[in-house]
Parts: sequence; structure tokens; C-alpha cells
Amino acid sequence: MENDYKIVFKVAFVSTIIMLIIIPIQIIVFAIFPMSSTIIEWFEIFNKYPIIGLFHSDFFLMIDNILMAVIYLAFYHSLKSINKGLLQIGIIIGLIGIAAYVSTCKTFELLTLSNNYYKTTSEIEKNIIISSGQTMLAIWQGTAFDVYYVLNAITLLIVSLVMYRNSIFGKRTAIIGLITGFFMIIPSTVGFIGLIFSLISLIPWYIFAIRFGKIFKTLSV
Repeated sequence: MENDYKIVFKVAFVSTIIMLIIIPIQIIVFAIFPMSSTIIEWFEIFNKYPIIGLFHSDFFLMIDNILMAVIYLAFYHSLKSINKGLLQIGIIIGLIGIAAYVSTCKTFELLTLSNNYYKTTSEIEKNIIISSGQTMLAIWQGTAFDVYYVLNAITLLIVSLVMYRNSIFGKRTAIIGLITGFFMIIPSTVGFIGLIFSLISLIPWYIFAIRFGKIFKTLSV
């Protein structure tokens, strides 16, 4: 692999490590602190436990997605000799999904509204803030999230299909990626089955990340 791309693989390796650290912390946080169901509960969690509020409002998922963009770039440079055109389509789809999600993430808007809610004593202002918060939640957990989820599942399937023909990553890693993509094709917002699929997908995804992370480390040397 050309020396020009070693920095890409090095940053992708570090990005993978950060993701592997964040994921189990997210699971622990969600297991201990259930998701808020009303906007008042959101304000309360931000007021009492700001860090937990960041986890629940997907701040760290947003970080994961930014890191994922770098990982996509590393996938492209390590696999482009197999099928550059198909990879370009897959990566573009994934980046569109990431951009759609990041642009609608409302972490700091919710944090600001929470602060304002507890600062004001006016019931009229509190009702306005509650209404604004409900709008924020609707935007954040709406179409853009589902689009992001499905598009990135498609990207993962495309990358894994190309990876299957690559000796560096190996067929086993590619199959794990295909399994992950399959379970990610249904957004977590689609009722009970979506929640189950999203939870199951974390297992192969974690294994997949460990395996491609090792490859990125090798390619960065």
C-alpha cells in the first residue's frame, strides 16, 4: 500500500480504538439509566446528570459517526483495487447518511433548553421551552435518523461484499460485516423488531471492528 495512505490507516486505527471504547460505555449507561420518554424527563436528566444526557442524546454516537467517516476512507483505499466503482457508490451513500444524521443531532439544543427551563420561573416561558423541546425530539428521532441508519447498513453490505474478494481482510471478516449489515438494515426506531435487530447487530459489529482495526494497524506501518 502506498506510503501516502499510511496516515489514513493510522487515523482509522485510532478511530476504531476510540469506537471500541465508547460502545461498551454506551451499553452500560443505557442499561443503568433508561431512555427518557418525555421532554420533561429529558430536561431532568440533563439537569441532574449532564454526562448521561450527552449519552442519551447521542452525542457520543455523533462522535462515532465522525470517526466512521475516516474508517470509510480507509476502507476505500484498502479495497479500491477490487472494485473502485462499487466502493465509491457505497462510501458516498454512507457519507450522505452520516451527514443527514449529524446535521439533525440536537444534543446541545436540548442541553440549552434544559438550562433555560430550570432558570425561568415563568410558566408561559416553560411551556414554550417544552414545545421547542418536543419539536427538537421529533426532528432528531425522525426521518433523518432512519435514512442514516439504512444508508449506513447498505454501505456496510457493499464494503463487506467487496472485502470478501480481498485477501488482506479475509472472507471471515467480510462475512461478519455482512451479518452486521443485515441486522442494521432495520432502523432501531421501527418498534420492537428494530430494537432487537439493533442490539443484536452490536455483537458482530464489535467483532468486525476489532478485525478491521487490526488490519488498519498493519497497513499503517
